Amino acid sequence: MKKNIAIAMGGYSSEYRISINSGNIVYKNLDRNLYEPYRVHILQNEWFVVAADDTPYPVNKSDFTVTINDKVISFDCVFNTIHGTPGENGLLQAYLELLNIPQTSCDMYQSALTFNKRDLISVLRPYGVKTAVNYFLDKGDEVNIDEIVDKVGLPCFVKANRAGSSFGVAKANTKEDIVPAIKNALSEDNEIIIESFLDGTEVSVGVITYKGEILALPVTEIVSENEFFDYEAKYLGKSQEITPARISEEDTEKVQNIAKMIYRKLKMKGYSRSEFIFHNGEPHFIEMNTNPGLSQASILPQQAEKAGISLQELFGSAIEAALNQK
Repeated sequence: MKKNIAIAMGGYSSEYRISINSGNIVYKNLDRNLYEPYRVHILQNEWFVVAADDTPYPVNKSDFTVTINDKVISFDCVFNTIHGTPGENGLLQAYLELLNIPQTSCDMYQSALTFNKRDLISVLRPYGVKTAVNYFLDKGDEVNIDEIVDKVGLPCFVKANRAGSSFGVAKANTKEDIVPAIKNALSEDNEIIIESFLDGTEVSVGVITYKGEILALPVTEIVSENEFFDYEAKYLGKSQEITPARISEEDTEKVQNIAKMIYRKLKMKGYSRSEFIFHNGEPHFIEMNTNPGLSQASILPQQAEKAGISLQELFGSAIEAALNQK
């Protein structure tokens, strides 16, 4: 009997359109012999299922069901493609866990931790994971430019602590750039992380649970036409994403092993995509995405293809893993 799969997409952040693109890719590529997929839009003001004829039907939030043509439909599993809140910061995971509905991404705690860049690097450092030098700032704090520059140097990156897809990120080349960059970051979050500039090759490493095994995918090298891997570079073609990366076999194995170690230590599930910069010859961890983009322009599907894994296999494996965990 086919499993009813809710593909959760949208979300409450600036990333909701990207999430809807990812969700629609999953919808198109699920094996219809095994699954009956439903597009579930989770937006700030309403949750609804988009039927095959594009008619919206409201979701009953008390039990995560939907009624279509007088038939109540419940879901065997949720395929979580929401980038940002509430799908990538633990809120949706906690809600579904209370309802005993399995979902494809990591659990609530891991999701909340990895979405918070400041907390995540603090957890990883005792394991020997190298990172940039960091300075933390909250909304309302006094901004001491000289103190910031003394700590992280110039240029530096000013980032919203809890945001993705390069929203709320700016590079500050001079002291005068820092205050506007902080205002930009505060438009996305009330917590900020300011990082020292790491000069080197940027790579992205996908790690997934595939057919019961933790698998590091081929490494992608990111070459941005802009100053850094910003929104334009990620989604508007202003970058080269080269898979496999043009790094040595030794460096490839090193960064894959670090990414897998992080995945294991954090007790991750589902997909992850971790970003590193090879600075002074050593991979420095930048951040982890636990609901990475799944559109044609996204990195993780490109890596899976290089590994010989089709989208249907990639998505189906995530569903089966979630169902088996239940």
